[in-house]
Amino acid sequence: MQLRHFFSTQACNLLIRHLNKKMKYILVTGGVISGVGKGVITSSFGTILKNCGIHVTSIKIDPYINIDAGTFSPYEHGEVYVLDDGGEVDLDLGNYERFLDITLHRDNNITTGKIYQSVINKERKGDYLGKTVQVVPHITDAIQEWVERVAKHSVCETNKEPEVCLIELGGTIGDIEGMPFVEAFRQFQFRVKRNNFCCVHVSLVPQPRSTGESKTKPTQSSVRELRGLGLSPDLIVCRSEMPIGQSVKEKISNFCHVPAEQVICIHDCPSIYHVPILIENQGIVEFFNERLDLNIEMPRPRKFMQKWRDLAERNDNLQKEVHIALVGKYTKLEDSYASVTKALQHSAISAGYRLKLKYIEAANLEEETKSKDPVLYHEAWQQLCKSNGVIVPGGFGKRGIEGKIQACLWCRHTQKPFLGICLGLQVATIEFTRNVLNWEGANSTEIDPETQYPVVIDMPEHNPGQMGGTMRLGRRQTNFCSEKSVLRQLYGNVDSIDERHRHRYEVNPKYIEEIEKAGMKFVGRDIDGERMEILELEGHPYYVATQFHPEYLSRPLKPSPPFLGFILASVGKLNHFLAKGCRFTPKELSSDDSLSDDEMNVTSSFQKVTLANGDVCQ
Repeated sequence: MQLRHFFSTQACNLLIRHLNKKMKYILVTGGVISGVGKGVITSSFGTILKNCGIHVTSIKIDPYINIDAGTFSPYEHGEVYVLDDGGEVDLDLGNYERFLDITLHRDNNITTGKIYQSVINKERKGDYLGKTVQVVPHITDAIQEWVERVAKHSVCETNKEPEVCLIELGGTIGDIEGMPFVEAFRQFQFRVKRNNFCCVHVSLVPQPRSTGESKTKPTQSSVRELRGLGLSPDLIVCRSEMPIGQSVKEKISNFCHVPAEQVICIHDCPSIYHVPILIENQGIVEFFNERLDLNIEMPRPRKFMQKWRDLAERNDNLQKEVHIALVGKYTKLEDSYASVTKALQHSAISAGYRLKLKYIEAANLEEETKSKDPVLYHEAWQQLCKSNGVIVPGGFGKRGIEGKIQACLWCRHTQKPFLGICLGLQVATIEFTRNVLNWEGANSTEIDPETQYPVVIDMPEHNPGQMGGTMRLGRRQTNFCSEKSVLRQLYGNVDSIDERHRHRYEVNPKYIEEIEKAGMKFVGRDIDGERMEILELEGHPYYVATQFHPEYLSRPLKPSPPFLGFILASVGKLNHFLAKGCRFTPKELSSDDSLSDDEMNVTSSFQKVTLANGDVCQ
């Protein structure tokens, strides 16, 4: 009877939700400073709601005038994240995809440039019938219409329409660039009605070391400014270094016009995997359920969010370490390699190791640096030599290329595990042709257009002279053309895979036959067989490079196969993993070799992860 009652109640809630089907919107704004963590908090809200059985989608708004993030310097805005449809977007969309395991579209990233471009195009066509085009109402209407349209796009494999749309407004309240968007959402809350719209404000609560006291004045000022612009927060999320007490919450409540229970604190955690759990423990499900009429089944199941709790606990209890050197060009800003770092973390946790990542500036490995600053040169090489594995990620331009080539040479000679991505594949090919085939001066035409051996060349159709949105972008098929491939095994012995790309140059097909005769095999090619996608070196423990970017599809519970293989090779576990059919069972290993204290099987085809308790993370 209880089981029958449970299913009848659940069916009733689903019917109610279907009959009252209206999109729910959660707007997340930020105050005091940028980079306060809105992206992770927004992703955490989505994770919690998804675990409640709610279909969610997300939108990131960037108030800059650029059409997209594609032409940004990594130092300016961090990494450029690429979506399945080829959209070059803000790195926060990577957070959304990783946390929620969804597939977003280019229109899920809104910029001022996109909005103004769409309005101007309409004006040129005469759609405004000769009216004066203004910020209000034309720009603000365009923003609202864009949000309503994109919110309905399915982002999951089942093609179900989302029920809740999470919207993160980039920057901080008060920025002049963000004013049209704030005004648009001031109007939007009345357009969709109160029970379908919720405003969350994320603010910093500093805790000066001199006093240790939590200062609420910045939050008060930020909320006052937000309310002055017509948006009143329903929930205030306080970011702080240490947990804040109840008295601080009550003070914020008194001055910011919200109940104390709607002031939640997110203090600095050992890892971002704790954030959804920390938020859920403060009653966020009950709040959203009541505020947005979501009809979520209450009480929640006993093992609600258990997979995230297991992941966070597992990450905290890792004892052994794996030291990885990342040889890059933009190492002064770690966000430049955000997805690569996350993919390494996912694989290291799955393998049972704590990731210790060292960023090495590629230019510091070059002979020129040795003459200018020998200390910097020797420190860089010392860090490289102490690592268990080396990764060379993507990049553009001449600077640091020779340093990356030196890193490839060192990994090849010393049998050090190596993973190259995009430009990493290209410099590995250049190094091999120079030092094995003795093609002196072999290079990429990007670096040396007059080289005698143009080993890497541009793709004419992706180099039309205009920079934005013209590269080979998005999810494309790669076919394996060799049975003898470590990556093919790691992907589950499939014939083809789909991965995301972002490049304008490729390995010159003219030289492939000679390169392969010398021992470097291109085991994966595009669907036409003309473009080289995967490189593997014969006789090396793990010397693998991909033209695509596997980091974009890595997930916390589904690590990317090239990254997982790289981490396992770096800790000496890859051969055992392959021998077991790409599956580790820690009980079969000695206690010294076990991957973790938990019994866990990891499948590298990133289709599922089976935990000891029988849960399968699809």
